[in-house]
Amino acid sequence: MTSQNNPGRVTEKAAETRSRILNVALDLFRRKGFEQATLREIAAEAGVSLGNAYYYFDSKEALVMAFYSRASDEMAPLIENALAEAKGFEKRVTAILSVKFEYFGPNRAFLGALLRHGADPQNPLSPFGEETRHIRERDMEYFAKALELSRIDVPKDLARCLPKLLWLYQMGLILFWIYDHSDGQQRTAQLRDKSLGLMATALKLAGFPLLRPLRKKLIELVRIAEGEQADA
Repeated sequence: MTSQNNPGRVTEKAAETRSRILNVALDLFRRKGFEQATLREIAAEAGVSLGNAYYYFDSKEALVMAFYSRASDEMAPLIENALAEAKGFEKRVTAILSVKFEYFGPNRAFLGALLRHGADPQNPLSPFGEETRHIRERDMEYFAKALELSRIDVPKDLARCLPKLLWLYQMGLILFWIYDHSDGQQRTAQLRDKSLGLMATALKLAGFPLLRPLRKKLIELVRIAEGEQADA
């Protein structure tokens, strides 16, 4: 039967081949490191020609972007379920972070190797770049939902930027987690719990008039981090 008569079969086979190449690449990145692994090695271990590998992924960066997208899709239902089961602001944010840490656990060393690329917003692999905007915005929607479900009462100017602030907080915590060599990354868990407690307290006090100048500075910092123009 030709591919024209049964395009679904070809599409299914192509999806399987693409997935196999990606799985092999991730395994090789874990074993050898992102910089050391080559597309030729990935193709050989996946049982495809180098040309076929290039057909699906034209670079190692494209493989990483596929990993990011897969991770975002696979974590989506896990995060939604965790948010539905958790109660309160701290518990809901902890639930989001716990899903992330558990999912990325096998790739912790690999993610650390990508930091050199991630630090440059112009790099396509950067979590701050344009190519990863859709993933970043999806994450912010989870934090926005956590705030909505928790019925956090904060000033409107702060409420608008809180999902961004929580996303930046998440990125800082993930960075700490990557380099945390304590048993079971317990230091990260302690840092998360203590910092979330402080954040919850700060949010309760955010509406106080005396804290308005500090709140304004915080909002400006978030805007600058997102590439927006700060108020004069």
